[in-house]
Parts: sequence; C-alpha cells; structure tokens
Amino acid sequence: MAAFLLLSFLAPLQAAERPPNIVWIVGENFDLDFGCYGATNVRTPNVDRLADEGMRFTHAFSTSPVCAPSRSAFMTGMYATTTDTHHMRSHRDDQFRLPAGVRPLTQRLADAGYQTANVTHIGDSVVGTGKLDLNFVNEGPLYATKLWSEIDTSKPFFAQFNMPEAEYDIYDRKSAEKERVVWVGEEWHPAVATPENVTPPPYYPDHPIVRQEWARYLNSASGMDIRIGSILEQLQKDGVADDTVVIFFGDNGRLEARGIHWCFDSGLHVPLVIRWAKNHSPPKHFTVGGVDERVVSLIDLTATTLAIAGLEIPPTMQGRRLFGDEIGAPRRYAFSARDRIDETQVRQRSVRGKRFHYVRNYTEGAGFSTLNRYKEKCFLVKPLMREMLAAGTLSGPPADLMKPFPKEQLFDTVNDRFEINNLAESNEHREQLLQMRAALDTWIAETGDRGHIPESPEIVAPFLQEMHDWFGTPAWADQPK
Repeated sequence: MAAFLLLSFLAPLQAAERPPNIVWIVGENFDLDFGCYGATNVRTPNVDRLADEGMRFTHAFSTSPVCAPSRSAFMTGMYATTTDTHHMRSHRDDQFRLPAGVRPLTQRLADAGYQTANVTHIGDSVVGTGKLDLNFVNEGPLYATKLWSEIDTSKPFFAQFNMPEAEYDIYDRKSAEKERVVWVGEEWHPAVATPENVTPPPYYPDHPIVRQEWARYLNSASGMDIRIGSILEQLQKDGVADDTVVIFFGDNGRLEARGIHWCFDSGLHVPLVIRWAKNHSPPKHFTVGGVDERVVSLIDLTATTLAIAGLEIPPTMQGRRLFGDEIGAPRRYAFSARDRIDETQVRQRSVRGKRFHYVRNYTEGAGFSTLNRYKEKCFLVKPLMREMLAAGTLSGPPADLMKPFPKEQLFDTVNDRFEINNLAESNEHREQLLQMRAALDTWIAETGDRGHIPESPEIVAPFLQEMHDWFGTPAWADQPK
C-alpha cells in the first residue's frame, strides 16, 4: 500500500517534469496581414485564436528580407552575416560547414531527447512543404521524419510545419479566379479579398493589376489560416494540444514587389504569435491574451525554443530568450541584412527600433527597379510600373520608388507606416540618424558582418544563366545603358 501511494505521488511529478512539445508553424512571406493584427479583407480565425489564447508580438523582425538567409539564421540563432550564410542560395554545392560551435536547432533538441519532424503530411492531407532552403547542407540530418504518423506523441517532440500558400500563388495564379481562393488538395473556398475591396499601399499605382495582385496575396493569408486550423485540430485529436507550445511566425516579410528582397518593413516585419501549453505553467513575461511590444528578432526564437525545452543557451548564440528570469534588457534595435539574391548583387543593412527605421544602401545606383528576373516575371507590378513610367503616367510615391535608393534612409514608422518619407536629411531627426548609424557600425563590428567580402564572379555567373533559363531576361535589360 505504501509503495502504491509513493508511485501515485511520483507519477504527477514525473509528468510535470516532462518538457512541453513545441510546434513551429512557419508562414512563407507574410507581414502582419491577419485579423488579430487589425488587417481587413482577410479571414484568419485560427491565427486570431492563437493570439487570443497566447501572446501576440507587434515588433518582430526577420534578419533578412528573403528566405534562405533568414531561415539559416533562425535555425542556428546566429546572424547569417556572421556565419557566412547571408547570400541567397549559397553553399549548396561546396564543402562549407557552419563555424565551430554553431549547430542547427533541431540537432540540439534531438540530443536532448526531442523527436524532430519537418511535417509535410498528416494522414493523406498535405499540411506543409517540407521546405528547408538553408545555406548549409553538410551538417547531417536535421529532422527524423516528415510524417506526423511517425511521431510518438507520448514523448516530447518538435514539429515544424512550413506553409506554402503565399509562395505558389505567384507562379500558377489560381486565385486569379474571382470569388475563390485555392487551398489544400485543389479544394476551393470563397475569397475574402477582391480587386474591388482592397486598398494597396500608396507606393503602388492604383491600377487593376495592382488590385488583383493585392487581393491574391490577402487571400493566400486566409487560405493558409485554413491549413493552420487543420494542424491545431490534429493536436486536439491526438490529445497533445495542452502539452504543446505553438509558435506561428513568418520567415520574412510580405510577398510583394517592394516587400520580399528589400529592407523596408514590408520585407522584414513579420507576425509572431506564441500559445503556451496549458498543462505547463507559463514563464515570466508571458501573458495569455497579451500583446508584447518589445523589439524582437527571429533569431530570438532559437534561444526561446531551447529555453522552452529546458536547455541552456550557448554563450555564443546571438539570439535571446523572450521569457523567463534573467532575460536581460530588451533589444533596442533589430538588425537585418540583404546581400546577393540569386543573380542580383545588392547590399543593404537595416536597424529597426520601436519607432524609427534606418536603412543603409551600399550598392550605388541600386533600387526597386534593379533587375531581378524572378521578380520581373512573377510580380506583375514591376513591368507595369516601368511601362507607366515610360508613358509618363506614373507619379508621386510610385514614381519616386523607381529612383535609385539614397545611401541612407530614415523612416518614422509611427507617422509614416508605408515608409515613403525619407528623413535622413532632416535636421529635426539628425540625432536619431546619428544614433542608428552608430548602432549599425557597432553591430557590424561586433558580429563580424561579412557583407563587405565580395563573392568571386565564378560563383555569381551560374545564377545569371539559371535565372534567365527559369524566368527569361526582359528585352530592355539587354539594351545598352
């Protein structure tokens, strides 16, 4: 009898000591375009429910405005500019290894007993792409499985779901059919956004093509939310929802011509929603239903995920825990970088505070209109704006966007949320400019930013041919400048 009582006492203790499961739901190319962030013309009840039951972050930023460098960073907790993974699609066919002491997150979790999965299927349903798109490929296996059915839910697991919606829409354009939005398995669902009810940003011309593209993007957010709902439902079905911390975030900013690839907020500002496991006491600084306005970087998710699993944070890791004791002072700034993207060699650095955003442009003459074959083919607004500019029908902010970027840009994101008015020459904002300029110089030195090291022509040349073969080169690009 005494032995039975002792075992009865130990059982709940052992259950409590088990670390929570962790689920990452990674949105492909999204800004804060969800109902819980105040977006209109979207239907996102599942993301909104996660925010109601969890915590919503308003100032989360990716370290890069494009997927591979950003993913390489949040999979290691280190800036891509530090680990030499900052160029888009680099080190795919060489002997590159991550620097000593830098390891993928999933391998650290696996060493601690976590099952790891990059889930593509739940039963016969496709719920993820299995995307990696990392700028390191020689570190060994990163996940144990891609099938939900192979996860033993009686033991701790880390499952990542990579969402596809916003990416594929620019290729096959299925959601061009009015009143519809495509979802999983060729199922169609009523659209929320239409060309008639959307309001694109003022840095684009008010044109039917712009409205159509903007509606497609917003509908992709609504479509993704349906897929997220199926993931949350499966957690409930398997009885593990209350033992699972769910983290939803975007890998980089919005899939739009002035978003992805560029160090504006539209390319860097990402959603971040974290729902804690009900059967585990929430840590300090976590409030159910709360809104967190701290400036955070996506590399903070790496350290936070390790902390959730009860693991120590490596002292060299550049990310920070978001919750718990001794997290230190909040970030003053989030730093981001853009370097070569496919064949296009443009270098930018970004410093984002709670209100002001500083961008330094290193590549003279580069700007929104710089040739990138993928964007010319897939983002119809770019050739449209070129045609309108040539015809003399483009004016205001859209016309200004076609000019090369100045060396420095400073934006007041509170009074200018679309980042149209450059304050870098403003005497009133001189002190702010100097502070953020100095902060960037310090970050570059302290993190060992490798952006100043040029790639050899032998590395870049194949991308020129590859992108031409994939997307074609516009006739105007071959003309003498």
